[in-house]
Amino acid sequence: MGGVLAASSPNPPTPSSGSAAAPGLTVPPGFGMPPVSTVIPQNGADSGQQRESENSLPNPGAFDECHRKCKEVFPLQMEGVRLIVNKGLSNHFQVNHTVLLSTTGDSSYRFGTTYVGTKQTAPAEFFPVMVGDMDNGGSLNAQIIHQITNRIRSKVAFQTQQNKFVNWQGDAEFRGEDFTATITMGNPDVLVGSGIVVAHYLQSITPALALGGELVYHRRPGEEGAVTSLVGRYTGTNYIATLTLGSAGAHASYYHKANEQLQVGVEFEASTRMQDTSVSFGYQLDVPKANLQFKGSLDSNWIVGATLEKKLLPLPLSLVLCAFLNHRKNKFQCGFGVTIG
Repeated sequence: MGGVLAASSPNPPTPSSGSAAAPGLTVPPGFGMPPVSTVIPQNGADSGQQRESENSLPNPGAFDECHRKCKEVFPLQMEGVRLIVNKGLSNHFQVNHTVLLSTTGDSSYRFGTTYVGTKQTAPAEFFPVMVGDMDNGGSLNAQIIHQITNRIRSKVAFQTQQNKFVNWQGDAEFRGEDFTATITMGNPDVLVGSGIVVAHYLQSITPALALGGELVYHRRPGEEGAVTSLVGRYTGTNYIATLTLGSAGAHASYYHKANEQLQVGVEFEASTRMQDTSVSFGYQLDVPKANLQFKGSLDSNWIVGATLEKKLLPLPLSLVLCAFLNHRKNKFQCGFGVTIG
């Protein structure tokens, strides 16, 4: 809920197993990470500061990531044949080529680039990050993420359709010791008097409980309005329960990690505007010894979906099979993907 008319940011390649990216940042494969030396505290450190650090509440993360763990369990729908070729030109620059052959829509080709800067803020975080891609029709998607200070992060994203600007947005995120505040502006036009403003705030109440809210304000000639919502997230040892309530509807999710191989998730969504509710169940099964990952889902609309991903190590090659079946509409879609690099 509370989505913004934001630019559709391109999907960066999946990070390699050797470098774990921090939340909100994806490090492309082939990008080397310099070794980080372990910092050994000096003897005689203030024990009072240590106790204060142990008792302090953790940062709750970004508001948009509250339901992320549950959504990652569900398979992504793919149709037709997709070929992705990634090529790392240096430790900071990478290009990729994507060819999509579709039976229901138009086939397309996309050329994408990813640049990761030299400013290191964490063992797996480098800024600035610039990601963009362009299709064969001249449409461009791009975004720039930069860590301005240790606590302030900014992002600018825009989307063009051939030679016209379609969407653009900018946001600033401030992360305190135990809270995160974000403000986003989408498609602002001072002359016409239109635009969208979204404000997020998430606060840690206890080490396991975080509460927050969202305010979405939109305006255009002859129309304006605001939508508010509240969110609560409880994090256990191996599960995460999240609930979002607002004037536009409700969204609840539950994520559970059964073991190192199996993860499950359940989602409930209700929309007051569409007068519709849905329940979805998804799971992810990892078989590390076989380099295999399987995802499946089933929802109340009787849509069944599954994806199977196989990594052919030591070759830089991955194969993906996807199938979705809508029993009510008697509609079946399947896809096959190959990723090189």
